Amino acid sequence: MKSADILFNKVCKILEIILVSIFGLLVVDVLLQVFSRYILNTSFTFTEELARFSLIWLSILGAAYLNAKREHLSMDFLYQKFPEKFRKKVLYFIEICIFLFALVVMVIGGFNLVYTTLHLGQLSGTLRIPLGYIYAILPVSGLFVMCFSIYHVVKISTNKITD
Repeated sequence: MKSADILFNKVCKILEIILVSIFGLLVVDVLLQVFSRYILNTSFTFTEELARFSLIWLSILGAAYLNAKREHLSMDFLYQKFPEKFRKKVLYFIEICIFLFALVVMVIGGFNLVYTTLHLGQLSGTLRIPLGYIYAILPVSGLFVMCFSIYHVVKISTNKITD
């Protein structure tokens, strides 16, 4: 199990680097837009669209990262009411629900969205990037979430995750 922990930590570190890079790109992009608008009295056409796409990638990939760290938003008031012996089963149920959501909505639905937009040749308005490439973050993040859910189920079964 030690090798799974090492792989998990490396994947999380890579996701952190990617997320920080996307956030840095987003900050530079918005600063460029503000600079061009207020200093140069003109507006670059690509900055708004790049900011939107960066924010999409940041939020969806960030959700997968938060799932890995088990820091996603949750309401645990009902969970805390369960007796100790039943909480492990509830954790299994939660991880199975997360896995199924990621599989059906993010991976299957995401691949369908990517395929459809690539097949139809839809391009973004300003940057002229195929929208399928932008939407590709959905199934990729879904695969991450599924892998993290499997990792968490194993951790729950070995009593390494309790709450």
